[in-house]
Amino acid sequence: MNEPAELSGHPVVVVPGFMSDGRIWEPQIRLLSRYVPVTVAPVLSAERVEDVAASLLAHLPAKFTVIGAGLGGSIAMSMLEVAPDRIAGIGLIASSPLSETPAKAAEREPWIIRARSGRLRAVMQDVFPAASLAPSPLRSQIMGQIADMAEDLGPDIFVAQSRMLQRRNDQQATLMRAEQPGLVICGVHDQIIPVKRQMFTAELMKNTRMEMIEDAGHLPLMEQPDRISAILHSWIVGDGAARESAAPSEHEPLWVSRRSRRNFQPSPVASQVIEPVPEEILQLTPALRASA
Repeated sequence: MNEPAELSGHPVVVVPGFMSDGRIWEPQIRLLSRYVPVTVAPVLSAERVEDVAASLLAHLPAKFTVIGAGLGGSIAMSMLEVAPDRIAGIGLIASSPLSETPAKAAEREPWIIRARSGRLRAVMQDVFPAASLAPSPLRSQIMGQIADMAEDLGPDIFVAQSRMLQRRNDQQATLMRAEQPGLVICGVHDQIIPVKRQMFTAELMKNTRMEMIEDAGHLPLMEQPDRISAILHSWIVGDGAARESAAPSEHEPLWVSRRSRRNFQPSPVASQVIEPVPEEILQLTPALRASA
């Protein structure tokens, strides 16, 4: 049995990844909010990751557990750097403490140009190629969900978040200094931040638990939401507490993307198509939502 990381007395703040919003956290919000307050921290326009972290810290609780995915993990590490006394624990999903390489930063420039010219949906297929996800009947559906969120956020946010990633600081020293409980969640099929790099991230921290998800790639929150919910529940609340899964079946999407909604057919292993995320969940991040 895994012991909880003594975090159940603190609120939880979840930070979405690149061009995503609170929808990717919906199953975890449903489950964890039964035990602790949960807040979705929106990632809006700013020049740098550090600017977003500072802005969020001004409005967040005095002490909290922060969990970030991708870009959200970079923001979580920046919070830990500037306000370690306020961070009870830090969870990193598909994240890296390393600064962006010049080659990767240069790769983003054509994406920025295309996004500004109205081709954002297509650009997201290059940012998150299908091969970066685990093989699954839902792979194309998840790709549609990614594009939905990107369209809702728009090209200006795409440019701003791309610049944040290009300019992000190296946070290895921050993690090495950390005394807080840490959690690293890695999809085995992740080709964007490979397993070895995420294992290195876990090794930097003194008090870390690492979870590798067999049937997930770079987007485990979307690929295996039930498994992620169980891990976060165990880390924060403990295995001893009764848990009723709030996530959909591993064979069902979190929601059906707009582009494919009319033509979507559930996988033969799925009994039904999950309904769109309830409005009360989406309202947790109203600043991130645009008209569909």
